[in-house]
Amino acid sequence: MSIQESQRKLYGRRVGRPLREGLRGLIEQELPARALTLPDNPEQGLDPQDCFAQTPDELWLEIGFGGGEHLAAQAEAHPSVGLIGVEFFRNGIAALLRDCRERNLDNVRILEDDARLLLNHLPDDSLDRAFLLFPDPWPKTRHHKRRFVQRETLDALARVLKPGAEFRLASDDPGYQVWMLRHMMDHPAFEWTARRPRDWQQRCQDWPATRYEEKAIAEGRQPIFLKFRRR
Repeated sequence: MSIQESQRKLYGRRVGRPLREGLRGLIEQELPARALTLPDNPEQGLDPQDCFAQTPDELWLEIGFGGGEHLAAQAEAHPSVGLIGVEFFRNGIAALLRDCRERNLDNVRILEDDARLLLNHLPDDSLDRAFLLFPDPWPKTRHHKRRFVQRETLDALARVLKPGAEFRLASDDPGYQVWMLRHMMDHPAFEWTARRPRDWQQRCQDWPATRYEEKAIAEGRQPIFLKFRRR
């Protein structure tokens, strides 16, 4: 089942502290060239390969990239990979655009919309990797329906991930950690790759840190780092 345009409802802040003039200018000058726009027709497909100046060897998706530190680091480390970042928070978008300009990253595209709608438009087996790192846990029970990790969205993600593709998740919220593990383990399309505790207690070397992880550790919370493989 796909998520229709009429069902879209994004929660959370659109803007935090007022953007400085330089960051506002970045959005005006840099975002149009990097923006990924969804088709008006909800039934129309989108070939993500066409969004890049050069056809990438692989396509990776980060859902809710926050300040963009992880996405920018991955883009710099893997110049032949096309990275699509989805974020609605304008301060985070501006921060990522600044990193892209400073590091001359041409393999990043940004969707300022609902990631679930993007999944509707993507072809089957089109993504090689996906990330969901430190999403808002929406801790109140009445808000659990806002969490990205739901059976419906995992169904959609499983459709667009290639067989063998990796889905990485991280959270520092104990309640959401249990929620993530339960929903991922219950889904028949995903297999947990951990074989020993350190596989989920520590980031692997090709998993750059984010400011949310650093803040969590500084405040005494222990993140977990999950890797699942598309069966």
